[in-house]
Amino acid sequence: MNKGEFINYIATKQGTSKVEAEKVIDVFTSSVISALGEKLDVSLIGFGSFSVTMVPARSGRNPATGKVIQIAARNQPKFKVGQKLKDAVN
Repeated sequence: MNKGEFINYIATKQGTSKVEAEKVIDVFTSSVISALGEKLDVSLIGFGSFSVTMVPARSGRNPATGKVIQIAARNQPKFKVGQKLKDAVN
């Protein structure tokens, strides 16, 4: 399901317009992105938790040349699934 299909799904389920559904999705995603950018965790009980973890620097290999390269440390977004979501999928 892509974003457009998801907007239609929410609008139909909640009996709202597609514009209102899109606003809700946009506010949610931008808020989670903003919070993670500030290194804050976002936990939605039953759904899951969004967090940021630090991936340390490491050496890797260029597959085309075989040359060893250094891969810089970076922050990685992470999502841990909540129990209610796990149960709904199984």
